[in-house]
Amino acid sequence: MSGSLMNRIESKEDDLVKLTQDLVRIPTINPPGEFYKDCAEYLGNRLKARNFSIEYVRATGTPGDTDTFPRINIIARREGLRPGPCIHFNSHIDVVEVGQGWTFDPFGGEILDRKIYGRGTCDMKGGLAASIIAVEAYIEAFPDFAGTLEISGTVDEESGGYGGVAYLAQKGYFSAPRVDHVIIPEPLNKDRICLGHRGVWWAEIETQGKMAHGSMPFLGDCAVRHMGAVMSAFEKDLFPALAKKRTDMPVVPEGAKQSTMNINSVHGGQSEDITGFPAPCVPDSARMIIDRRFLIEEKLDDVKEEVYKILNDLTDKRDDFSYQIKDMFEVQPCMTDKSAPVVQAVSSGIEEVLGQEASYVISPGTYDQKHIDRIGHLKDCIAYGPGILDLAHQPDEYVGIDDMLDSAKVMASAIHTLFTKGQRD
Repeated sequence: MSGSLMNRIESKEDDLVKLTQDLVRIPTINPPGEFYKDCAEYLGNRLKARNFSIEYVRATGTPGDTDTFPRINIIARREGLRPGPCIHFNSHIDVVEVGQGWTFDPFGGEILDRKIYGRGTCDMKGGLAASIIAVEAYIEAFPDFAGTLEISGTVDEESGGYGGVAYLAQKGYFSAPRVDHVIIPEPLNKDRICLGHRGVWWAEIETQGKMAHGSMPFLGDCAVRHMGAVMSAFEKDLFPALAKKRTDMPVVPEGAKQSTMNINSVHGGQSEDITGFPAPCVPDSARMIIDRRFLIEEKLDDVKEEVYKILNDLTDKRDDFSYQIKDMFEVQPCMTDKSAPVVQAVSSGIEEVLGQEASYVISPGTYDQKHIDRIGHLKDCIAYGPGILDLAHQPDEYVGIDDMLDSAKVMASAIHTLFTKGQRD
């Protein structure tokens, strides 16, 4: 790739910094989904001025969508002078709550030691800004390019992506022949390509009992004690079994190369929001939410059966034990092949810009690639972007300016490779 393109990106450092700061200063906190429209329109105004066609898509009827908090997505498209593949950069614009422990203004975009601080800098407004700079610089350097460039800012990734990429995928925005290659600038470190993610199954388990006066618990049946038996069985039988399951997927960090399950919450008896003293009652219901992450070597049916077996064994062995279980969310693992065009293009860019071979990783948690793979049936998709993964959702989250510049160069190099080869799926 020409040195002039690299130099052009270098010259855009001030623009890159300001763009990142502007995006961070729009507090798109999810939930509930604040300022989505403001952020989408900010992006739309910028890209429209650079001759992109702009489309705003509201995901009407998706979880959380209301007139107060509309799920507004933006898709910007710039077609070249000649036919060719479509390269799409997809970034989510929502960020998680601020939380405690900040020493910087969470939405100030302050700079210290060539780092921009603020909620969403790393995850993933720095990546969004880097992709925009890469695309704009490429168009300036190669105005006669053959193909199409798209940039999207989508919502609700932090809560499953159903008002964002999932909705757009259902509408055909992430399927051939419209799109050929997708890069998601999630923060995976600038020398690493994320090929996919583990699978996930969320479920709610309810144990049931019989209500009675708390002074005579023998006349009732405590659902919380039944839930305690479930937790004890998980500790004795399930967690040790999960720890023995290992994957050939390059999952990071090391601990995520095994199967895992998190007990997300446990609630039993009377509501926690009561004031004053609770009534003396034996609880007739207890609920647990589990978050099970599984490997590409595992089948979802088998993952579920491990939990059902424990619950059914308790039904057989424990007096008056009964339960209900409700599926909440499930996603199959996915992994793009290393030989895929977009993987090879970004890998080549990393070698060119950073002077080292790319590392290949799998995310321990899911991100929007799941919808592009499952709904859009588009396999040529990866995550690649600036930022240190461990900083996501942390207080004093930041993204390095130099990392954004390097990632923008890698993205621009990948664009050039994909357009030059003109590969279409």
